[in-house]
Amino acid sequence: MKTFYLALDLVDNEERIAEYEAHHQKVAPEILESITSSGITNMILYRTGNRLFMIIEAEDHFSFEEKAKMDASNQKVQVWEALMDTYQQRLPWTGTNDKWVVMKEIFNLKKQ
Repeated sequence: MKTFYLALDLVDNEERIAEYEAHHQKVAPEILESITSSGITNMILYRTGNRLFMIIEAEDHFSFEEKAKMDASNQKVQVWEALMDTYQQRLPWTGTNDKWVVMKEIFNLKKQ
């Protein structure tokens, strides 16, 4: 089992943030299927202000590259991602094509 921690910012607008959250209350079954069929077993989003934090739990065979290939051929996912992109903004230190950024672990109590 793998666990990933990712970050992304939303457009800093309360109405847009509320819309973004509302979209996540009723995610289409096709989108959920695209997530689980890639090997992701759980996905959790947290928000503080306009900063998002995502936890992904996935099977050992999961890879972001394979997920991206699967998503590229799924029209429903492409429509969803285009919609979500209207609410999202890149973190200031990332490239223009980078959305969700995998976070680097810097402390883990269990490893001390």
